[in-house]
Amino acid sequence: MHRIMHWIAWPLPAVVMLSACGTGPPAARVQPGASATASSRSEPAASPATAFAPATHGGSARFLPTATGPLDGKVVVVDPGHNGGNFAAASVIGRLIWNGRQTETCDTVGTQTDSGYTEALFNWNVARYLTADLRAEGATVVLTRTSDTGVGPCVTQRAAIGNAARADAAISIHADGGPPGGRGFAILEPVADGINDAVIGSSAVLGADLRAAFAAGTGEPVSSYDGTSGIQPRDNLAGTNLSTVPKVFIECANMRNAADAVLVTSPRWQATAARAIAAGLTAFLTGGR
Repeated sequence: MHRIMHWIAWPLPAVVMLSACGTGPPAARVQPGASATASSRSEPAASPATAFAPATHGGSARFLPTATGPLDGKVVVVDPGHNGGNFAAASVIGRLIWNGRQTETCDTVGTQTDSGYTEALFNWNVARYLTADLRAEGATVVLTRTSDTGVGPCVTQRAAIGNAARADAAISIHADGGPPGGRGFAILEPVADGINDAVIGSSAVLGADLRAAFAAGTGEPVSSYDGTSGIQPRDNLAGTNLSTVPKVFIECANMRNAADAVLVTSPRWQATAARAIAAGLTAFLTGGR
């Protein structure tokens, strides 16, 4: 039987609906839920974490370090894209917001594999592993959502959470729904729009560190269809358009590609992806390039 990771959900704005809260902070590394087609191999168990502090803004939870390490004093915002409850909340996530350049929807449902394994769940599982890895390195982690059964939050709020936390770095975790014949990962970097001008350079450095660490840590190739050498500038994402802290998105794999679908549904690979992302963040935050 897998151990359960408990999460405390703090109050969210009216547009965000959460399921029942957990009863305590997360374990340092556990096995998140997976689909019936996912690998059944579990990760090593670890001692549960004890340090926790309430969120300072709606829609997020803040988790304190479990150990001292190279990320002591650093704050990292981890943003698992989409949410499991979005599928039943079209009127909420479909409303239009201003992303700094144009309108886009509050959120979307994300993509899924051909077998129906959702991107929202993949993002959530990787975020949970990543949170544990970062806390073990001494970082304080702020999550933009606290379950995979809620709705949203809107992409504007996801950016606002990072800004309010004055994060040293923020990462939005996704997987792509690209052409079935293409595979690989891509880093989506911000384009200057006024609001984010001060963090364009640092976000590019963060993106380069993540690209190198993810390729080395997972063996996943850079995307064969998105961006150049794994880097894709994007000017239509509220999450980076509105960010005043260094931030990028990572599309970890193409869920519509058969080879990548095997990976994203594997808990072991989810944990591997999280470790690689943590390595990239650590390189950025410590200057260890």
